[in-house]
Amino acid sequence: MKKLIDAVDDVVLDALRGMAAAHPSLRVDLEQRIIVRGDAPRTGKVGLVSGGGSGHEPLHGGFVGYGMLDAACPGEVFTSPVPDQILAATTAVSGGAGVVHIVKNYTGDVLNFQMAAELAEDEDVEVVPVVIDDDVAVQDSTYTAGRRGTGATVFAEKIAGALAESGGPLADVAAAAKEVNERSRSFGVALTACTVPAAGQPTFELGPDEIELGIGIHGEPGRERTKLRTASEIVDFSLSAINDDMSLDGAELLVMVNGMGGTPLMELYGAYAAAEKWLTGHGATVARRLVGNYVTSLDMAGSMISVCRLTPRLTELWDAPVETAGLRWGR
Repeated sequence: MKKLIDAVDDVVLDALRGMAAAHPSLRVDLEQRIIVRGDAPRTGKVGLVSGGGSGHEPLHGGFVGYGMLDAACPGEVFTSPVPDQILAATTAVSGGAGVVHIVKNYTGDVLNFQMAAELAEDEDVEVVPVVIDDDVAVQDSTYTAGRRGTGATVFAEKIAGALAESGGPLADVAAAAKEVNERSRSFGVALTACTVPAAGQPTFELGPDEIELGIGIHGEPGRERTKLRTASEIVDFSLSAINDDMSLDGAELLVMVNGMGGTPLMELYGAYAAAEKWLTGHGATVARRLVGNYVTSLDMAGSMISVCRLTPRLTELWDAPVETAGLRWGR
């Protein structure tokens, strides 16, 4: 294993130290292991909290800041944050207007965020959870009951974050995140496995000419293991799977071609070109797009395509200013 780390046990803590040094506008609590906006809590503003296992950077800590999350809770690598950690983040951003939890649909995340919400209610903080389950690849896989939460998490955090920033009430902010989830779908592909530092070896085995279609962000199995295909063939398979689940014909779309951590940007742009060609050929319009690493899986090579059927209101919220480590425009 070759990793740019000091000690396996300190990987997450060292990353948090680095984030605190690199982004002094954030408050990074090393003891609680939470990342909080420097101006939180803001009186009368709905707080937005998300989190999950580390290893998916910039998700979630990289999306804390103006127009997006108020706090994030990074767990150990591929491991849910614990309830006390989530509670600390929730109370840190509570400005009296309630807090929305954006939770990826993994069993540990769902249970721990639920426990934290109950603890927060005991402290008179109203919490509304929104569960993201946009992955169309499989139903019921490792880590989860039902569909996995993947790329649409970024869409929900950005759009709900914009509404919260503008003073939207708790019910409306939660409803916006739910609407985004309902209108979004994702499909991921792995070219190689990733290596969890504590394990020191790949999480699964792929032959030199094999790929996994429909992978989860922790390396969970997908729909099919097959021989290596061209970028256009992989994109065609991914978008066809999405289209089978949610018709894209006539839709105005937000499209994200997301790298899993180990794929060069050159290849992601090639995949995006194939994606836009496929979508326009199937009657869809790409109105907004992202290309890059937003929801990763450590050093996994591969990509994930996420789409959201936009409405004028969702487009307006997507375009609203944002300033975070991982996403910024308009300020």
